[in-house]
Amino acid sequence: MTMKTLFLQAPSFEGFDGGAGSRYQAKREIRSFWFPTWLAQPAAMIPGSRLLDAPPGDISVEETLQVAAAYELCIIHTSTPSFPSDVRMAELLKEHYPRMLIGMVGAKVAVEPEESLQKASTAVDFVAREEFDYTVKEIAEGRPLSEVDGITYRSGNGQIVHNPDRAMIEDMDALPFVSEVYKRDLHIEDYFIGYLKHPYISFYTGRGCRSQCTFCLWPQTVGGHRYRTRSAASVIDEVRYIQKNFPQVKEIFFDDDTFTDDRPRAEEIARGLGKLGVTWSCNAKANVPYETLKVLRENGLRLLLVGYESGDQQILNNIKKGLKVEAARKFTADCHKLGIVIHGTFILGLPGETKETIQKTIDFAKEINPHTIQVSLAAPYPGTFLYNQAKQEGWLTDEDEAHLVNDRGVQISPMSYPHLNHTEIFDSVEVMYKRFYFRAGKIAEITGEMLKSTQMMKRRLREGVEFVRFLRQRHG
Repeated sequence: MTMKTLFLQAPSFEGFDGGAGSRYQAKREIRSFWFPTWLAQPAAMIPGSRLLDAPPGDISVEETLQVAAAYELCIIHTSTPSFPSDVRMAELLKEHYPRMLIGMVGAKVAVEPEESLQKASTAVDFVAREEFDYTVKEIAEGRPLSEVDGITYRSGNGQIVHNPDRAMIEDMDALPFVSEVYKRDLHIEDYFIGYLKHPYISFYTGRGCRSQCTFCLWPQTVGGHRYRTRSAASVIDEVRYIQKNFPQVKEIFFDDDTFTDDRPRAEEIARGLGKLGVTWSCNAKANVPYETLKVLRENGLRLLLVGYESGDQQILNNIKKGLKVEAARKFTADCHKLGIVIHGTFILGLPGETKETIQKTIDFAKEINPHTIQVSLAAPYPGTFLYNQAKQEGWLTDEDEAHLVNDRGVQISPMSYPHLNHTEIFDSVEVMYKRFYFRAGKIAEITGEMLKSTQMMKRRLREGVEFVRFLRQRHG
């Protein structure tokens, strides 16, 4: 008989987006939450399970403990910044329910399984490595931990045992729809992303990314560098399900690391979406040719989330981005021409960064002018090439550990260079935001957007207040 299973994103910092779908686990500039897709997928495979995503619903520790009373197995998604508080949650669960089996999943425990179990006290019975969907399903179905591939667990005598690796999932169409779990367990209006229409829904149409970016967490820890995809028919079927069951949804976001990696498939899916009349958006690399962009745009594409990272070619080479600044410039001009909105993401403090390259990136962002931007600090997550490089070169401000957020969940700069210290890198984020947004043309663009819609007016004003509060908290 299947164990009653609770999938948990535990309560954390107020407004902290560290969920099982978030690439950068930190408190955002404005309140925003991604769908907990990595937990929803195994939850869809286990009958009678429940997904409890505490942060977006402001669910307290006490409420979480009450919900957990009905379950025998609890799977907690964790990340490097949230790990200490997630361990505390596991300890509370074990105190209240000593017979409960508790496991942790997520990139943090996937790359540091033994160390995570040692730090997690005896409250955590196992951690899952690699892709954990079928791993968790087998445990819920009662298979002994000693026989489950892809886990590191604590045996009866307290020894830590490392089981063989689990093979990557090849048949992506065999995975059930995550949107069925959203329907069953989540309140979709709790999920906001500043640049997406509200309410939105996001899900994966494939896993893995062909790019080799040194800082990127998922491909180096869980997803891999092969892009394993669902069929176009399967994706269209899930979109149909969403249309029928969530009529209030204004936009669908495909959260694959780089949805445009397989261009013929992206075009095939787009044509299917065009027939359904949906508005959709996705992640893209800044190298998609005009012809493909045109097909996507003509079939409902509204926005592309594009990781530019830097305006300096040497930095892009240093992080193995596989992109030329000139190609990114042309791609952006093509998007403007076709009316595709861009949310551009940039990272300050990457290897090779100087005061001059920061200025170059600010000038580049102003020149190509995406509609909105997000500026992050270089974050050396354990398991990434960047983390190993930072340790080896002595760039970490704390030699033992990369502290990625402060005690309020706000991102901090964990790296320092001889010619550029962590305070200068940290301060440059605010400088870039102000120089990008506080321009006459950009203010006019966003004011025009607000005047067209009362809902957008309310939303942008709320976000403006949150943004000012966020900048204040960075220095609090």
